[in-house]
Parts: sequence; structure tokens; C-alpha cells
Amino acid sequence: MTSAILLIQSAKMRYKTRITEEKMVVIGNDWDEKLSSLFSSELYANIREFLKKEYSAHVVYPSMYDIFNAFKYTPYNKVKAVILGQDPYHGEGQAHGLCFSVKDGVALPPSLVNIYKEMQSDLGIAPAKSGCLTKWAENGVMLLNTTLTVRAGQANSHSGCGWQQFTDEVIKILSAREKPMVFILWGGNARSKKKLIDTNRHLVLECAHPSPLSAYNGFFGCKHFSKTNDFLVAHGETPIDWHVE
Repeated sequence: MTSAILLIQSAKMRYKTRITEEKMVVIGNDWDEKLSSLFSSELYANIREFLKKEYSAHVVYPSMYDIFNAFKYTPYNKVKAVILGQDPYHGEGQAHGLCFSVKDGVALPPSLVNIYKEMQSDLGIAPAKSGCLTKWAENGVMLLNTTLTVRAGQANSHSGCGWQQFTDEVIKILSAREKPMVFILWGGNARSKKKLIDTNRHLVLECAHPSPLSAYNGFFGCKHFSKTNDFLVAHGETPIDWHVE
């Protein structure tokens, strides 16, 4: 590799670093514009300072490089459906920035097992061996936790740091979009966000959480996968391919 190429690459890296430092977060798609005021707000500055301390003193999930994967994988104008989770999995190697999803090779969490069971009942799709839902995200399903980080082994440990207010604003931004989408709200935490959504424009599907503790209270049989696609087709959109593999 010539010295000239190395100099060009070095300059690009310095430029990228400078931009990253200025904007703090670079998503790399149309979310950058949508979230610019939020990322420059005092709310996010406080979250950022909290996270600096947490990541330096504790084990925190997901990796700091994966925190905003829900936005990176699903651009704003490509969102067809939003599934709201609570906070990331707090076990080692599980969370990677997409709600309900785990990395390839990681054992399926019980809630995801039940999601696959309902999908099979609803659409006839056999349960996948992988729990990685990046294909959903790339096909327009935004997998958004309402709290984006968690301390290892301590569920909801970051719920009071400002993430809830941050993602409330994200939900409002999504709701303000003219093109209709589907909001899928499983469980009490997700269902509490219904008040932030324009239900005249968008479809809201809600039921019990897929956890084994509540799945039989209305999650099984909800048919949210087919109902989502029926709504999308009725509004001139291509239906979601719910296959994971």
C-alpha cells in the first residue's frame, strides 16, 4: 500500500473521528437528521455522562458500539413496524442493540422461543435455530428497547438514567411520520407507550408479553405478524418477510 493511500485513509479516519466527536453519535442514515436535536439536548448529555461512568466501573450491555443498532439497521423512512421491548438482555453475550434478539450461537431466551411459537401458529414459519433478528430489522421491523442499556445481571438498572424519556421522543418522531406503520406493544411497559402514538394514522397492536409468565394471557393467538402484514398491504406497502433464516 503506497504512502499516499495511507495518508488519505488517515485523513478520512481523523475526519470521521472529528465528526463523531462533534455530533457524539453518527447513525449513518436518515435517523441522524431526525435525532440531531435529541443528541444535542441536555437529556442526552446527562445520559452520556451516566454511561461513561457505568461502562468504566461495571459490565454493561450491549457493547457501547451496539447501543443504537435499532436505528442503524432500520432507517426512519424504511420503518414498517416497531416492536417495543423493555431493556436489553442482561446476560453475557446476549444483547446487541435489538430488542428480543440475541447474537448468533446464543441460546434462545424463553420470550423469543414463544415469539417463534406464535409466528409458527400464525404464519406457518418453523422456529429458527438462530435468535438473531437482524433480518427483521433490515426488512423494516424496528426492534426498539425503551431503555437502551443495562448493567450485567441487573434488569432495569438503567431505566432511570433518562433512556425512557429519550425513547419516548423517538416514538413521537415515528408517530409523526405521515406514512403509516404498525406499533407492536407486548406487555405493560410497551403498552404504556400507546398514548404517544397517533392511532388515527398508525395501527397499534397490543397484548400480553411473550414471557412464559404471561404468554398464555393473550400473547399466544394474537396473530400480530399476519395482522401487521394485512395492514401494510392495505396501505400499499410490501409485507414483511418474517423468516429469520
